[in-house]
Amino acid sequence: MRTHADCRMLLVMSGANAASSSPGPGGFEETLKDFWASRPRRPIHGRKVAGVAAGIGNRYGIDPVLVRVAFVTATIFGGAGVSLYLLSWLLFPGEYDEVSPIEALAGHHRSSMSKGFTIALIVLFFPLTSWAFAGGWFSGGGVIGLAMLVTALYLLHRSRGQFNRPVAPVVEKATGAAFSMSSSAPSAERSSSWDPLGAAPLGWDLPDPAPAPTPPPPRKPAPSRRRNSAVGLATFAVALVVAGVGAALGSSGVTWFSVQHIIGLALGVLGVGMVTGAFLNGGRGLIGWAIPLSIAGLVTTAVPISDYTGGYGNITAVPHTAAEVQRVYQHTAGDIDLDLTRLDATAPVTTDVRNGAGNTTVVVPANADVRYSCQVQAGNVDCLGNQSDGVGRAAVTGTDLGPDGVGGPQITLNIRQAAGSVEVRRD
Repeated sequence: MRTHADCRMLLVMSGANAASSSPGPGGFEETLKDFWASRPRRPIHGRKVAGVAAGIGNRYGIDPVLVRVAFVTATIFGGAGVSLYLLSWLLFPGEYDEVSPIEALAGHHRSSMSKGFTIALIVLFFPLTSWAFAGGWFSGGGVIGLAMLVTALYLLHRSRGQFNRPVAPVVEKATGAAFSMSSSAPSAERSSSWDPLGAAPLGWDLPDPAPAPTPPPPRKPAPSRRRNSAVGLATFAVALVVAGVGAALGSSGVTWFSVQHIIGLALGVLGVGMVTGAFLNGGRGLIGWAIPLSIAGLVTTAVPISDYTGGYGNITAVPHTAAEVQRVYQHTAGDIDLDLTRLDATAPVTTDVRNGAGNTTVVVPANADVRYSCQVQAGNVDCLGNQSDGVGRAAVTGTDLGPDGVGGPQITLNIRQAAGSVEVRRD
C-alpha cells in the first residue's frame, strides 16, 4: 500500500517528465493546437497599437518591424492586413491577462480589455473584412494577402514554435481542506496519551499537504539576432534585375509589364527576402526599400496609369507646321514638353496629350486662340491661369483668346494625365 509520500513522489516525477518534453512539429492539426495553446501574448511595452506585431516578434524571436511591414503591405494590397490584425487583437491575450478578449466576452475568466471595446472591435471587423474580400480595397487581393500572412505565421510556428513559449498567469481558485475533530469524552481511566483539549487522538490526523506545483521549464533562448547582410544584398540585386527586365519589356511593347506590375514584382522579391531574413536573422535593411515601394504601389494602383501607354522617358517636340503636329502625344511615365510657338497661322491645330506620370508642359504662341481641356487624376493643373489641384478633380476647360482678342493660330488642346503636373502657358 502506497503512502502519501509515495504518491507525492510519483506526481513530481510525472510533472517533471511532462515539462521536459518539448512540443514537436507534429502534423497540421497538432501544429494548430500547439499554436493556440502557446499563441503570442500582446506585451505592455514595445507596442505601437495593440501589441500584436510585438507579441508575434517576441514569441518567435524575430524583429517586430518585419511583422509590422507585413501587416502594412497586406493592408495596402488587398486590405487583409487590417482584418487579420483586428482578429489577432481579439484572439491574443494581453501579457498579464488570463484569457483573450473574445474569451473574456464569452465569460471565461478575465481580460484587461473592456467588453464594450471588444464588441466595438468585432463590429468593425466584419465590414473591413467584407470590403477587402469584395475587391473594394484598391487591388482587391484580400484572399491572397490573407493566405500569405496565415501561411507565414504557420511556417514561423513550425520552425520557431519551441522558442519563448509564454507561461499563462495562474488562475487562482478558492480551495480549502476540511477536517473534523472528534468531541467524544475520554474514558474514566485516562491513559498517558490523553488529549488535554478533549479531542480524540485520531482527530489530529490532518491530510498531507498538496504537492508543490512544478516550476515551468526554462525557456530555450532564441538564436541571437545577428545581421546577415548577404540576404539583403542578394534580395536587393534580384529586385533590381526583376524591375529592370520588367521596365525593358514594358518599353518594348509588352503591355502586361505596367508600372503596377513592375512595382508588385519588386515588392514580391523584397517580401521573400524579408521572410527569408526573418529565419536567417538578416535582411532588415530591405524595409527601407519596401516602404517607399509600397507607397508608390498605392499611388499607381489608385491612379489609373495603366490607361496610358507609349513607353517611358521624356518627349520633346517642336513642330513648325500643322502637318508636323501629331494627333496624340502619349507616354506611360516621363516628361512631355510640347512647343507650339513655331507654328504658322495657316491651319487650325488639334492634338491630344496623354501622360501616365510626370510633368506635361505645352507652350502656345502669345496671340493664339486656345481651347483647352486639362485633367489630372492626382496632381496640379495650370492651364493659362485656370488652376486646379488635388485627387479626382474634374477637368479644367475654357477658351483663351490671348491679349489681342480673336485672331492668330487656332489651337485645341486635350490634356489628360494620371499623376503629376500639367502646365499650359504662352510664350
